[in-house]
Amino acid sequence: MARPKAKAKSKAKPRAEAKPRANQKPKVEKVIPLHMIPNVESEVIKIGDGRYLQSNEAMFTFYKRSKGEQSPYFLALLEKKRILGARCPKCKLVRVPPFEVYCPDCQFEKLKLLEMPDTGVMNSTPPITYFANSLFAHMVPFGRGRVMLDGADTAIPIHVYTTRGVLTPRVFKKNTPVKVIFRKNRLGKPTDIFAVPLSEVPEKLRAKKGVEEHELDWSQSAEPPVDKPTPESEKSFKSVLAAFQAMSKAVTKSDRAKKDLSGWKRSIQVKTAGGNFLINIGKQNLKVKPGKAKADFVMVANNPKLFEDWMNFRDSLTNAIIAEKLWISKNKEFTTVFKLDRLPRSLRRTLETSELVS
Repeated sequence: MARPKAKAKSKAKPRAEAKPRANQKPKVEKVIPLHMIPNVESEVIKIGDGRYLQSNEAMFTFYKRSKGEQSPYFLALLEKKRILGARCPKCKLVRVPPFEVYCPDCQFEKLKLLEMPDTGVMNSTPPITYFANSLFAHMVPFGRGRVMLDGADTAIPIHVYTTRGVLTPRVFKKNTPVKVIFRKNRLGKPTDIFAVPLSEVPEKLRAKKGVEEHELDWSQSAEPPVDKPTPESEKSFKSVLAAFQAMSKAVTKSDRAKKDLSGWKRSIQVKTAGGNFLINIGKQNLKVKPGKAKADFVMVANNPKLFEDWMNFRDSLTNAIIAEKLWISKNKEFTTVFKLDRLPRSLRRTLETSELVS
């Protein structure tokens, strides 16, 4: 018998970080976040007229990984906020990261470590990750590129970001000047550093070593304006609202769609040239009403028809963001966008299953 699921709690606004007391132990982060560990329980899944039982199980695989001969490089990231390279005394080739201890081209001459600048250029145009596994889901969207640091002969693999909203293909190109930025909380891992366009770094920080992420202004993204309403955009807006109302009713009858929204609560202010509306996600459903209200984040789409295309499988919200047809105010809300993108597909599958049964 399925146990009743706990009611999803609304997410409160983050409080200011409290100062630790003298005897208070620092908070320890777990390898597996607690929210990803399921309860010991079983549940009944309904698909069409069938009832299927599934249970939560576990398989543990933990291990420790040594950085070995590469430890000096990672210790420099962790403790000194410095990037090390390795230079061959004979051929003078500089490798970054210092992945070799001896030069393979000079009879295994021992390489010498040296501190590298934290500026350079993109070696190529980086691919952008919008969908990531659980290990990197909290970091999306990010680019996966290689940077040639000033004075280096090899490129360092690194994540790249922009401080000006959502990362799109137009931000980074080959030879784009960049600066390497350090995470505030470092573990001695490759992800302790990332790169941003040098043009987005304030002049006073461009020559500073060991710049941390909190020193940058991440609120530079300006909300794009929308065109003035036209009869066509207002007509499209009304059509979109009606389609959303129909979707809301359909979600209540789809176990797949309800699962997509399970445990999620968000309010989204949507602005279009045809008008504004608010999307409320909660209790395994979404509801829409026209107007403006305080929300968790903002979406801006000049053409309201974009949402009709999304609901009718002609486009996805993710693709619209990549094409810069849709703007969102917070990068971290890509998770919400992914959940919304699943809905049309889940509703279609529910409909197809119902037609097969009937």
